[in-house]
This record gives sequence, C-alpha cells and structure tokens, in this order.
Amino acid sequence: MANLAHRLLTSASADPSAPAIRLDDVTLSYADLASASCRLAKRLTEGGLQPADRVGVMLPNVPEFAIAYYGILLAGGVVVPINPLLKEREIAHYIGDSGAKILLTSPEAADQARTGTTELGTDVIVLQVPPARPYDPATMVDRADDDTAVILYTSGTTGKPKGAELTHANLRRNADVFANDWLKLTPDDVLMGCLPLFHTFGQTVGMNCAIFSGACLTLISRFEGAKTLQVVERDRVTIFLGVPTMYSALLNVPDRDRFDMSSLRLCASGGAALPLEVLSAFETAFSCPIIEGYGLSETAPVASFNPPEGVRKVGSVGVPIDGVQMRVVADDWSELPVGDIGEIAIRGHNIMKGYWRQPVATAEVMSPDGWFRTGDLGRMDDEGYFYIVDRKKALIIRGGYNVYPREVEEVLYEHPAIAEAAVVGVPHDTLGEEVGAAVALAPGASAHPDEIRDFVKERLASYKYPRQVWIVDALPKGPTGKILRREIKPPVPAA
Repeated sequence: MANLAHRLLTSASADPSAPAIRLDDVTLSYADLASASCRLAKRLTEGGLQPADRVGVMLPNVPEFAIAYYGILLAGGVVVPINPLLKEREIAHYIGDSGAKILLTSPEAADQARTGTTELGTDVIVLQVPPARPYDPATMVDRADDDTAVILYTSGTTGKPKGAELTHANLRRNADVFANDWLKLTPDDVLMGCLPLFHTFGQTVGMNCAIFSGACLTLISRFEGAKTLQVVERDRVTIFLGVPTMYSALLNVPDRDRFDMSSLRLCASGGAALPLEVLSAFETAFSCPIIEGYGLSETAPVASFNPPEGVRKVGSVGVPIDGVQMRVVADDWSELPVGDIGEIAIRGHNIMKGYWRQPVATAEVMSPDGWFRTGDLGRMDDEGYFYIVDRKKALIIRGGYNVYPREVEEVLYEHPAIAEAAVVGVPHDTLGEEVGAAVALAPGASAHPDEIRDFVKERLASYKYPRQVWIVDALPKGPTGKILRREIKPPVPAA
C-alpha cells in the first residue's frame, strides 16, 4: 500500500496495546490511534471528501493532531498543516491558496478559524479524542507513491508562504531511512515531541518515525525547559529532537541536575546551525551525544545528518542520507570544487513535487534533472561532509567583503554571559552594510555591548566583528524555536 497511513495500521496490528502518543495524563495506544483515525476518515468520506481534496489541520501538539493527520490520509485526502498561532488573514491565505474545504481545529482556536475562513465557505470541525472502538482497515483509500500527501507551507521569508507538495513516497521513505539507519528505533523507544507537529521536522522525524517504528511519541504542547526535563525523566525518553534554541534553554534550566536524564541515548538537532559552544556544553552536562543534520520543508525534510556511529564532525551537517545526493553549485548549476563555498543543491527521493500551483516559483529552484536549489550557502570537505555557511539571503556584504553571520555567532556563543545571539546586516551609507549583533544574556549574567564587541574583535578579522551590539530580553523565534533574523532590527538611536 502506497498510502502513508498504512504504516499506522501495520504498527497497530503488530502491538495494539502499545503506547503510541502521550500527552501528560492522556495516552493513546496504537489501537486507540488507529480507531480514531479510521473513524475520522469515514466521517470525512461520508461528508463528501474525495481523494486529493485538501484538509487543513490547525492544532497544537496534542493527540488530536495525529488523529487528524492519519485520518485525512486514510480518506485519501491531503493534509495542510497550519500553525494554530496564526491570525485570521494568515489562516485565510493557507486555506484559500490550498483550496481546503475543511479545517480541523481545537476548541480554543475554533472562533479564530471560523473568522479567518468566513468568506471561503470552509467547514470548520472541532476535533477531540473520541472513545476507543475497534477499527476497520478497509477504511483506507489507496494512493499512488507520487500522489500528494501533505502540503507544507514555507516560512515566507521571500514573500507569501508557498506550499511545498510532498508525496506519500517522499514522506514514507524519508521517515524509514532516518528511523532505521540513523535513530535505529525500536518499539521500546520514546521520542520527545517538543517540536511542533505542524512543522516538517516534528512531523516526519518525530511523529512519522515513531509511528512507523511502533515507538512512543510523548508530547509537550508548548516548549518550556524545566517541563521538558521533567517529561524526559518521567517517560524515560530515549531520543530528544530539537532546534538549537531548545538545547540552549535546557542548559539554562536552574538546578537542571535534579532531573534524571540517564534514559537519553541520542539527541538530534536541525532547523538552524547549532553553535559549537552549545553542543559541547550540552554533551558535557547531559552525557548524551547530539548529531546535527540538515533539511528543509521541500526535502521532506531530512537531507543529511552526522552518523550516530562512525565519524561525527562537529560543526558539520554530516553526509547525505541513503537515496539522497548533495552538491555545491554556482549560479549556473555547475558543480564547484571541494572546499569552495556555493549554494547547496539536493536531489533524491525526498524532493518535493513542486510548489502548489506555482510552476514559475518551482522552475526557479528545480533543474530539469531533478536538482533542488536550497538557498543555503555551504561547502563540502574531501570526505563528503557538508558545512552550512549561511542562508544565501543572510549574507552580509560589508564594503565588498563577505561576512557570514553564523561565523560571527559562533564566537558570540563563546562569551560566557551570552545565551542567544543573532548577527544581521545593518544598512550603512558608505559600506553598504555594517555587521550588527543582537544578544540575549544568560539568567543572572551581565555584560556591556562594548565588552561583547571587543570580545569578538579579538577573535575575528577586522571586517567581521559587529560594530553595533545591542542587548535584548529575548530574540524573536518562529514556531519551532528557530531565531528569526528577519525580525531583528537595531534599536533606534535616541534623538
């Protein structure tokens, strides 16, 4: 069966009573999850849903998300995940662009969902966990490998969000390879579900990898450091998946040593560059290795990762996973020599079909032979390991010199008072751009901007250090905890 949801039914058949999804006091067994998903599928099809129809899912990290996700797929529909924190006009774009006629949401978000879709005629359904009943595998509608399973909207850093069409084969193969070859999951594993399920990292590497393997996914509705450590201890979590800001937050939990983290065997980081200082401090504090990897919504998402066994290169995003190719290219798609910096391009089973109903935007990033331009600058070493230098659009050009924000941020994270840092370009009359840095200090720490500037100046070339440094309470973050550089602005000088 090509339908991605078939894997849920397989796991439910293997061990119906095993825990599939947990959120504090609520635990769904595999039989519970399969039952609820099949019943939702039946409700959708009886309501007129046809294969390939889109259905919006606007839910936080709750068991209902998994029910909605697999229920839509079982009915032959296409899942359109939506951040429940979005406002009405944003919801209207996701629903209007995708053409979704149904939106599944929570009681808390129902009014906002209805307001955002009033003019679209969308049927808003409030979803809650139903009582368990026997399920009928015959509910499933078969789909082809190349049929679209999920439309994931990009963050919209270059305009309105675009929908990346991911197929059943994209998502199934990506989860299989990562679960088996990298995480080496078994039914005894417990994965930490801090990452939002409406985002590609939490959805594929967290939920799909767990469900395909018969493992348990334990959820946190909203990430908070102490709560996360408490759940790791309570549920004996074996795999932690996070973005760099989560690892920083866990390090800064007061009295973190009171929590028992001995069950952890592996941590994985993605979504943004993991500062070397954070990685080293975390591994020392929690006695658990972190493997860093790389991917995007358009790549389902995993493209490369450091292997958990063998050579792990700190600062690298590792090697391509099985079935994926990566290379560094120039603007004309020609491959660059080893060590040269260029744009990362990817080809393989994980690459999206294209952007939903946007052939021009698709052609801008896809080559005729299947390569996808990521928009990220990087290099490859002579052993085939890749290093992400920065986003192509994040590059700062100061007086003709290229400054890569990540390099400057790595130095900032070495400062003992700094918890978070982001480097951005600041407009300058003569240089074009100046290097600026926004920093958030660790709890109880103090530092003056001049001191921080001089700290970096001693460690980097003169054109790289930030002339402007400003201290903030916290850096702006997206739904996954990824720092949003585009929202960082220097303070306005006093008149």
